[in-house]
Amino acid sequence: MGSRRTGNGEESVYAVTEAWVERALKSDDSLFTPGKAIWTPANLAELRRWFLDQPDVSGDNFYAKLERQLAGTRSEVYQLMAEVVFIHFLIIWPEGSGGMRGDTKARNINRILEWSRDPVAIPASLVAALERGIARPGQFFLSTGRPEQLGFLIEIAERLKESLPGVRDFLLGDPWAFKQFAENMDYSSMLMANGANRARAQRYAIYHLLFPDTFEGIVSDDHKTYIAGAFDYLIKEPSGDVDYKLQQIRRSLESEHGDGMNFYLPGIREIWQGWRPSGSGKDDGLDEPDAEVDIATLASELYLPTDFLEKINSLLTDKKQVIFQGPPGTGKTYVARKLAEHIAGSKDRVTLVQFHPSYAYEDFVQGYRPKSSNGGQLTYVLQDGPLLRAAKQAADDESNTKHFLIIDEINRGNLAKVFGELYFLLEYRNEDIELQYSEGNERFSLPENLYIIGTMNTADRSIARVDLALRRRFYFVEFHPADKEIGSVLREYLATNAPDMGWVADVVDKANEQLQQDERDAAIGPSYFMKENLNEGDVEIRWQHSVMPYIRELLFGQDSRIADFDLGKLRGNAPAPQSAPTEEDVDSDNVANA
Repeated sequence: MGSRRTGNGEESVYAVTEAWVERALKSDDSLFTPGKAIWTPANLAELRRWFLDQPDVSGDNFYAKLERQLAGTRSEVYQLMAEVVFIHFLIIWPEGSGGMRGDTKARNINRILEWSRDPVAIPASLVAALERGIARPGQFFLSTGRPEQLGFLIEIAERLKESLPGVRDFLLGDPWAFKQFAENMDYSSMLMANGANRARAQRYAIYHLLFPDTFEGIVSDDHKTYIAGAFDYLIKEPSGDVDYKLQQIRRSLESEHGDGMNFYLPGIREIWQGWRPSGSGKDDGLDEPDAEVDIATLASELYLPTDFLEKINSLLTDKKQVIFQGPPGTGKTYVARKLAEHIAGSKDRVTLVQFHPSYAYEDFVQGYRPKSSNGGQLTYVLQDGPLLRAAKQAADDESNTKHFLIIDEINRGNLAKVFGELYFLLEYRNEDIELQYSEGNERFSLPENLYIIGTMNTADRSIARVDLALRRRFYFVEFHPADKEIGSVLREYLATNAPDMGWVADVVDKANEQLQQDERDAAIGPSYFMKENLNEGDVEIRWQHSVMPYIRELLFGQDSRIADFDLGKLRGNAPAPQSAPTEEDVDSDNVANA
């Protein structure tokens, strides 16, 4: 069976791929309308000219740009583009972060077909394949990097069509020959000449779809590298080709785990997930060369710019302590958790604690706690708090892997009281001190591989209690909807997961523009509306019962302004005064694709 996925309907994905190879690549036929010439060299060349040779760099979403790019072309080219997008969608798992539901895939493909003067529909027999998937390639694959992914499919089809029929059949029948052909392919379009490396995930996806018994269903460079490194001892035939290494590793592991073994199964994933290249131990702080690519993968899953997370990673490397600050709902805690888990390689290396006004040093660092003996007598025992537990776990890790302590709502505690003498160690990691409740001459220091991320709600009036001593020991990272890093999150999320709900991002922007006339930290974050299967009813409920109470608190005593935040009015649907024109409805197709 090899790396072919089965058991959850993936068979339909492979069956459609085989039909694509026979009809479209070996012949000039069509997936959607068998018997009609769609995948012809002439149609592919025209699609390349209209789509790849005139890149649209505007801020509009992918489909708005694509409609402009294809305007005026022939109906066969519209259909060809829709079939290319269909193949692009095949690898994408329908659930979770980095995935896309089958009905969303079908809706987006039909949108392209409807632009044609002679529209067709996706055959029902093919729609079922869109409901399944193999991998979660991430947000870059689905959004900002989509043109390059589609560009690879268009160009490799063109190159195959240029080959003699016998050579083409050979390439489509030999996995290693096909990979060599694809890796060394010359790109002719303006977009792909400079962006071929951005299409790696699509290349890996096609390798697996065409040859599922040879290539893994893995579209991440890092994951392939980590697996090959962690299981290097199973490789009997050394090779510079990571796919050949994975093939050998699979054969060995299948003898233990059975045919069809999956590298993402519990017990297997944990082995390679925490692996890092040799030389990334205590001396270099685990700053492996592949860290940027890995951060890029996480950024796409979080709908954040890659350079934003790379900057945070650099700040952590430099000072080991950062605080995410911003209005509520901007994803501070969620990003902190996901980033920590991603860098650490396991949830087990991440400790989360939330501060509150009654939180004390004894809760956070170390203190005596009551304990009842068998005879009912009450005694007090010294117990470590989450800081000491996290520090000891990090210090005991012989691999020097990074560990994280996340302090949620850090400004809600009395920081000078909670941290105590730890203020000193936050600045001087190479020093040790005697803790308040130390027994004997025991000394304590913060291990070099323990990193701290705090989150701070800037709309909380207790912000004033963050003193300069703490500020000097942490780097601060702004999470604010008015800034480009967070301002693009909701639009990116909606463009991928709920394209018809793009108007919600416009409503939030309008509300924030009004709120920030008084105070910058008065803002509505994107997380209120980042809900799976978001619909208008969900928006109404969340606006009335989460957003409006927050706005009423911010505008306490300004009742005349609260009416300006009515959802219908912001959307443009509320009745307007007779003296003023009615606002136009928000067009969800004009959502910016930052």
